[in-house]
Order: sequence, then structure tokens, then C-alpha cells
Amino acid sequence: MKKRLAWGMLAAAACLVLSVLPASATDALPPEELPMLVEQALAANPEVKASQARWEMYTSRVKQAGALDDPMLMLKLQSFLLRDPFNSQRDPMTQRIVGISQQLPFWGKRALKEEVAAREAEAYQWQIEERKLELARMVKETWYQIYLTDRELAIVGKNIRVMDDFIALAETRYSVGQGAQQDVFKAQVERSRMLDMQISLEQRRKSLQATLNTLLFRPAETPVGTIPDFEIRPVSWTAEQLQAAAQENRPLLKSYGALMAKGEAGHRLAQKEFFPDFNLSFEYMQRDPINEMEAGYDMYGAGVTFNLPIQRERRQAMAREAAAETGMARAERDMLVNGISLGIADNLAQMERREKLVHLYRTGIIPQAEQSLESAAIGYRVGKVDFLTLLDARLTLFTYEREYYESQAEYQMRKAQLEALVGKELD
Repeated sequence: MKKRLAWGMLAAAACLVLSVLPASATDALPPEELPMLVEQALAANPEVKASQARWEMYTSRVKQAGALDDPMLMLKLQSFLLRDPFNSQRDPMTQRIVGISQQLPFWGKRALKEEVAAREAEAYQWQIEERKLELARMVKETWYQIYLTDRELAIVGKNIRVMDDFIALAETRYSVGQGAQQDVFKAQVERSRMLDMQISLEQRRKSLQATLNTLLFRPAETPVGTIPDFEIRPVSWTAEQLQAAAQENRPLLKSYGALMAKGEAGHRLAQKEFFPDFNLSFEYMQRDPINEMEAGYDMYGAGVTFNLPIQRERRQAMAREAAAETGMARAERDMLVNGISLGIADNLAQMERREKLVHLYRTGIIPQAEQSLESAAIGYRVGKVDFLTLLDARLTLFTYEREYYESQAEYQMRKAQLEALVGKELD
């Protein structure tokens, strides 16, 4: 009777081993949708909002840079006598003066100052778009890490239940003299190892959930629902097509281009500094008559003044500064292009590897591991294999199932990195 009971328990364990993944506690939550989460992050993330406000600050500087200085109004009393300071009829040169003056920079300086400010604002605008790309990548990577963690938790939970059956089976066989007590200890140790892994995975999911909620700017404790299974979609783009797409779409490349244009405009402005600025002025002078014979005729004055740009070292340093800024932006752009090329090649190679592994695990390795486990279960039932062989077959299938989901998640994370590199969605 005990022998039949042991065989029945072993058969039930084998059926459980080959069953589908059980539902988890998060299944009660509505499923999350990745595109909506990305949109929510882009709309609500405070860092993006702060960057947009800073960009508006830069755009407000454009008109300021190209505006004229305020005109100067002059009110003056001239040639009044000290011995009679309030009498304007004692001296024919006594006059009241009203004047106005306006500072005018040399032709072209205002437009160049405005262009420098506009290019700086444009560069920052593209940096905001670059930040959005990075934020979308981080949301996607965290999403697929949660997906992998959930699948690993489900696999671990399934294996804990299987180990419970294995422990019961080993104890039964030991009680009837058909097994060793060491088999029971091995199964218990393996179950404890699974529990340790389960605790670590649960902590990891909580951390990933908090990370995702932080990116979405919502409370860290907000529960994240089950992420549904998916089929990977192979990327049909070649490396050359991806590099061309990056040249066209990557915001950071455009930001460096705007910084280069800013440096060039700054260099032209520095060259303009070798020419003088002008100040135009007009004055009206009112005079009172001294007596009936000497009427006080009003007068006016007009003039222009300009600075003498003799401090050439300062202006030459301004030109060198602008040229250095252009060269720095060009070098940083070249480094980015080089990094994009490397990132595209590496991600394509890793994605190809993961795609092949997913197909291999699904169609070859996992079915073969399941058959091996089933064969080991049958062999253990009739006493042809020992418990260690059965346990090894179970752990081998466990490892391959984890690697299957790891390859799926890694493929999608690499794809998210590739999209951030080229600056656009690839589906």
C-alpha cells in the first residue's frame, strides 16, 4: 500500500513539474500597458517639467539679447551764477537743458547676440528631448525587469511546491526501506535554497516597483499589476539604417549641432567687437531774456560719440573662446557618433544572440529538459535512477526556464537601449 502511495505521489509531482506557471498575487491587479506608462512618465516626471521651464527661461533671453539699451534722458541747469543761483536772467549763457541719447551697437552685433542666445536655447531644447528618450528607456528597462522578476517568482514558487512533493516522496520511500535518509535532507536543502531565492526576488520586485513609480511620479508603494507575456519582434533594421536614423533623429546630435552654430555666431560677434559702438544725442537749451534789448534765444545741440576699440587682446580672447567652444562641441559630437556606432553594433549582436536563445529554449532545450525530467521520474519510480538524478533533472529544467525568460526580457531591454541610441521607435 505504501509503495503504491509513493508511485502515486511521484506521478502527481511529475504532472505538476510539467504544468504551466501558476497565477501570482499580482494577477488581481489590472494589467499595465507599457506605452501608457511611458506617456505618463513623460507628462508627469518633475525632471522633465523642470527642464522645460529652464528651456523657457533660455528662450526668454533671445529677445533680451537683441534688444537696444534704454535711451537716456538728461535734465540739466547750465551756467547759473553762484552769487544768484536761482536767477536765470543775469547771464546770457544761463540755460535749462533737456537732452536724450541712445546707445547703438555697431551694425550686426544685435542680430549676432540674438543668434547666440537662440542657438543656446535650441541646444537646451534638444537636451530636453534627449532626456525624454532616456526616461522612456528607463521606464521600459524597469518594466521588463519586473516582467522577468515575476516570471522567476512564478518558477520558484512552482519549484517549491514540487520540492514539497519530492520531500514527501523521499520520506515515504525511506519509511518503506526503498530510499536513503540523505535524499530527504537533499530535498529539504534545495527547498530552503528556493525559499532564499524567493525572498530575494520579492525584495527585488518591491525595489523595481518603487523605481518605476518614481519615474512615473506617483507614490512608491503604488502596486504594479501583472505584465502579460509577449512575443519578441525581430528588428529588421541594418546597422547602416540605424546609424542613418540616429543622424536624423538623435536629439543630442542636434543639440551639439546647435552648440557648434552658437560658437560660430559667437566668433562672428567677437570679430564685430573690433568695431566701435555709437551714442547719438540731442539737446534742447532754453534761455530767458536778459532785458528788452537782449532776447534769450533757445538753442539745440546734436552729437555722436563712440568708443575706441583699442583693447585688442580682450577681443582676441573672445574670438578664441568662441572658436574653442565650437571645437569642443564638434569633438563631443564626434565622440557621440562613435559611441552610437558602437552601441548599435553591440546591441544588434546581443539581440541576435538572445533571439536565437529564445527560439532554442522554446523549441529544443526546454522540451528536452522536460522529457529528461519525465524519464528520471519514471526511472526513480522503478529504482533505476537515484534521487540525486531526479533532483538534478528538476534543477536543470528550472535553470533553463529562468534563462528563457531572461533572454526574452534582455532582448526587449536591448531593444529599448537601441531605440534610445537612434532616437525613435523601431516597431
